[in-house]
Amino acid sequence: MQAHSPPGSVFALDASGLATPDVTVWTVWQDGRLAGMGALKDLGDREGELKSMRTHPDFLRRGVASTLLEHIIGIARARGMTQLSLETGSGPYFDAALRLYQRRGFVNGQAFADYRQSAFNQFLHLKL
Repeated sequence: MQAHSPPGSVFALDASGLATPDVTVWTVWQDGRLAGMGALKDLGDREGELKSMRTHPDFLRRGVASTLLEHIIGIARARGMTQLSLETGSGPYFDAALRLYQRRGFVNGQAFADYRQSAFNQFLHLKL
C-alpha cells in the first residue's frame, strides 16, 4: 500500500495500533496459512471504522475479503453501531477494494474522525 500512496497518506494501523482496547482484529486462515485480516475500531457514538482489511496475494479473489467484511458488519451491528466508515486511497491499486465496499452498500461521503480530505483519499460509509 505504501508503494501506491503519496507520502503521508497511509493510515493503516501497525501492530501497536491494532492492539489498543478500541480495536478488534479478525483473521481468516486456509490450510494453516494466514489468508487475510480485518479490524473494527470503535469510534464511540455508535460508530465504527473498518480498518486494516488485507488479503494475502495468494488468496485474492477467493472470497476472503467478503467473508471478513460480512463478519465485521455483523459484529458492528451486534455491538449497536449504526454506521460503519472507512478511509481508502484512489487509483487502480484500490479499485478492487472499492468495488467490494460499494457492492456491499458503502457510499462515498465526508471525512470522519480525525481524517482530512485530500485529492488521494476517499471516505465510504454504511448505515447499519
